[in-house]
Amino acid sequence: MMLDFTANGNDSSKKLRVEDRMESPPSRVLHIRKLPSEVSETEVIALGLPFGKVTNILMLKGKNQAFLELGTEEAAVTMVNYYTAVMPQVRNVPVFIQFSNHKELKTDSTLNQRAQAVLQAVSAVQDGGSPNSDNSMLDSVLAHAPSPVLRIIIDNMFYPVTLDVLQQIFSKFGTVMKIITFTKNNQFQALLQFSEPVNAQQARLSLDGQNIYNSCCTLRIDFSKLVNLNVKYNNDKSRDYTRPELPAGDGQPAVDPAMAAAYNKDSSLLGTPSGMGAPYSNGGGFQSSLSQGGGAINPMSAAAAAAAAAGRMALSGHSGCSGVLLVSNLNEEMVTPQSLFTLFGVYGDAQRVKILYNKKDSALIQMSDGNQAQLAMSHLNGQKMYGKIIRVTLSKHQAVQLPREGLDDQGLTKDFTNSPLHRFKKPGSKNFQNIFPPSATLHLSNVPEDVTEEDLRLLFSNAGGIVKAFKFFQGHKMALLQMSTVEEAIQALMDLHNYDMGSNHHLKVSFSKSTI
Repeated sequence: MMLDFTANGNDSSKKLRVEDRMESPPSRVLHIRKLPSEVSETEVIALGLPFGKVTNILMLKGKNQAFLELGTEEAAVTMVNYYTAVMPQVRNVPVFIQFSNHKELKTDSTLNQRAQAVLQAVSAVQDGGSPNSDNSMLDSVLAHAPSPVLRIIIDNMFYPVTLDVLQQIFSKFGTVMKIITFTKNNQFQALLQFSEPVNAQQARLSLDGQNIYNSCCTLRIDFSKLVNLNVKYNNDKSRDYTRPELPAGDGQPAVDPAMAAAYNKDSSLLGTPSGMGAPYSNGGGFQSSLSQGGGAINPMSAAAAAAAAAGRMALSGHSGCSGVLLVSNLNEEMVTPQSLFTLFGVYGDAQRVKILYNKKDSALIQMSDGNQAQLAMSHLNGQKMYGKIIRVTLSKHQAVQLPREGLDDQGLTKDFTNSPLHRFKKPGSKNFQNIFPPSATLHLSNVPEDVTEEDLRLLFSNAGGIVKAFKFFQGHKMALLQMSTVEEAIQALMDLHNYDMGSNHHLKVSFSKSTI
C-alpha cells in the first residue's frame, strides 16, 4: 500500500466548518471519515456518482474511512461544495468529506481487488452496458435480486417529480411495467415494478443516491417486500403500462390540472429544451449524472422554479433551512453589495448583503427564505464573476446583522429589504416562470420605443464584452441579446438591470433559455 494516512488528519472528532473545508487545496482525491463500520464499497461510490466518474476507491475498514478518486478536480470541488451545504449521510449516519493531500490514489491491486470489481460493475451499469458475467466478483455485486419491485423515496424534493419522470429515468434499465406513487410521513414515495429482478438490481445500483435535478430530489432506493403491484387506475398517481384500458378513477383526472397548467408547453423536465444548451455543464456547476445520452436533465421547468422560489412546496428535510448564503472567491477589487444584490436577485429576493470586513473576497447574502437560497446556490455556484469562479454554499448564520448605529463599515453592508427591485414580491408574478441558469443570451424588457438596436448594442458592449447577436420581438418592447460568454452576460446583467433608459423606462434584464 503506497499511502501515508497520518497526513490526512484522522482527528475526526473535530467537525470542519464551512470556511475551513474550502481552505484545503483542491484535489480529485477525497478523504471520507466517520463511515459506519458495515459500510459497503457501493455506498461510498454512490456519494461521488452524481458528480461524475469515480475512478478509484480505497476502503480503510478498521479506521471507518475511505479515499475516493474522481475523474476530474472540478468534479471533486463540486462534490465538496455540495456536501458542505448538504450534510452527506450513509445509512443515516453523517459522514465528513474533505480534500485529501494525495493528488491521485495509487492502490495495491491485489489488496484492493474487491473495491475495483465494485467500481467496474458500477461503471458498467452507469454506462448502460452489462457487467462482465465471467467475473465472479462482479456476479456477487449483481447478486440475484430479491424482487422486481423497487421502493423509491425522494429526499430534498424542491421540484415536483411526476410519474412520467420516474418512468423515463428507470426505463433505461429495463421494461417498467407498473408505478404507484404516494406520500408517507411527509415524503414522496413510489413503488416501481420492472419485468425482471435483475433490471431492478441494476437500476438500484446505478441510481441510488443520485439527484434527479440539480442539487435536489435525491433518489433513495431499496427493494420492496412486494413482488407484484396491483394497479387499479391509470392516472397521475398510478400507472399500469401493461393495461392501458384501466379507468382514471373516481374524480381523479388522468393528469392533475394544476400541474398541467403550471408546466407550460415550452418546458421540459427531461432532456434539454429545444434551443437551449445543456445547463450546468461548466466545471463548477453541478452536472447531474442522470443525463444519460441526451443533454442534462433540465431542472428549471417554469412550474418547478415558481414553486421553489415562492416557497409553495414543502421542503423535505430543509424546512428549517437558513436563507443565508456564504459566497467566496469574489474579486474584491470589483465586487459591491449592489452587484451581488442584482445577480442573486435573479433567483430570489436578496434582503441584506454583507461583504466581510476582514475577508473582502467573501460575502454573506440573506435571501427571503431557504428555498430561494437553495435556488441561487444551485445556479450560481461555480459561475465566473469579474474573472473569478465564485463558490456559493449555505452559511451557518441565520441572518445578516446590520452594523451598529453610527459605525462606519465602509458601505460593505447594505439592507435591501425595502428595495423596489425585488423580482418575486408579487404572488403569481411572471418572473417566477423566467428563472433560468446563467447563459450568454439575455432577455431585455421595458425597452422604450425610440431606442434602436444600435443603442442597445453600444450600451451592452460598453459594459465590457462583445455583442454577438440581437433580436427585437413583441413589437419593440422586448429583445434577446447574446454576449460572447456567460461571464460577459453576468457582468452586463449586474451593470445594466434597472438601467435608466430615459422617459421613466428602467431596463429589465434576465437570463434567457433561448439562443438567437
